Amino acid sequence: MLGDRRLIELAYSMLFSLPGMPVIRYGEEIGMGDDLTLKERLSIRTPMHWSTRLNRGFSGAAKLVRPVISKGPYRYTQVNVASQRSDSASLLNKITRLARLRKQCPEIGWGKWDILDTGSEHVLAIRYDWKGRSLVTIHNFSPDPQQCQLSKILKPKSTLLNLLDNTQHQVGSKGEYTAQVPGYGYTWYRLVN
Repeated sequence: MLGDRRLIELAYSMLFSLPGMPVIRYGEEIGMGDDLTLKERLSIRTPMHWSTRLNRGFSGAAKLVRPVISKGPYRYTQVNVASQRSDSASLLNKITRLARLRKQCPEIGWGKWDILDTGSEHVLAIRYDWKGRSLVTIHNFSPDPQQCQLSKILKPKSTLLNLLDNTQHQVGSKGEYTAQVPGYGYTWYRLVN
């Protein structure tokens, strides 16, 4: 429904970085669409596209109860698990990395959280604290790059470790940090003392 790959990735980063249990329906992890020629809820209950083989690897049966998506931008030859597993930039691999990252950040599910003032109406930043660990997630809902100003919530001269690209950033002497967030961009920072 979102169309733009940047928006799709932003939505999944939000899903995995919010308190509570992230839930996705099968096929969403590969960007599998719906078959809108089918009635009502059947449009979202098509067989999973595992591969380009017979019946898309879903079944060895000669005929399936529900048809696979074989036309349009979501057809099984374009959107399937097998091809995305081998593509490091695929949606499946991006979501897999986000799921693993969420697992490495227990403070999201267990910790106390606060929404931070970013100085931008387009940017949401949340800080999580749990058992001496702190995490800040930042999401830009604008198609344009945004400057995000975090102040007085970070320990002065501490380090922010970007968990998505493993870069380190220094917090200022007064506990301030300015993040440049690309259009529909996001990042997760671990606070390191």
